[in-house]
Amino acid sequence: TLVTTMARNGTDFGIRVSGLGDRWFTAPAETPRGLYFPGFAAGDANPDIGDSAITETSGLGGFAMGGAPAIVQFVGGTPAEALEYTRRMYEITAGESAAYRLPTLDFRGTPTGIDVRLVVQTGILPQITTGMAHREAGVGQVGAGIVNAPRACFERALEALVQAGIGRSAAR
Repeated sequence: TLVTTMARNGTDFGIRVSGLGDRWFTAPAETPRGLYFPGFAAGDANPDIGDSAITETSGLGGFAMGGAPAIVQFVGGTPAEALEYTRRMYEITAGESAAYRLPTLDFRGTPTGIDVRLVVQTGILPQITTGMAHREAGVGQVGAGIVNAPRACFERALEALVQAGIGRSAAR
């Protein structure tokens, strides 16, 4: 029931899950919330795009924001919000990293191993730090922010796990 891949193409957001092979579970990509570079505004941003969300599957990126005050400021948040983002991610993950420890959380390992069942059960969505691309190709980056993985991806994946006989305990 663990997420092995998260990626976005500017239109769709997709996840792959252990036990289900190369099958993708997709939903429309959301537009990040954050800070814009001078001269740009929310209307300039494209829905989320890129493959950097793979870092969140390994306990980095938005999952480690509690240990990255410079990044949280760059994406438009506060240190207190960064700690809260990281604490919430513990509720949807199977474990903690032995390699990446957060001094701001008494050296607790970063949350790692996104569990589809926990995402659906808690309603807590993975938090992703991301650059924001312009909606018109060729313009480039217009800011940086935070975006959540769409809930529908996890609901569809859980349904497939149950149908495959892998996630039955989650359906109860």
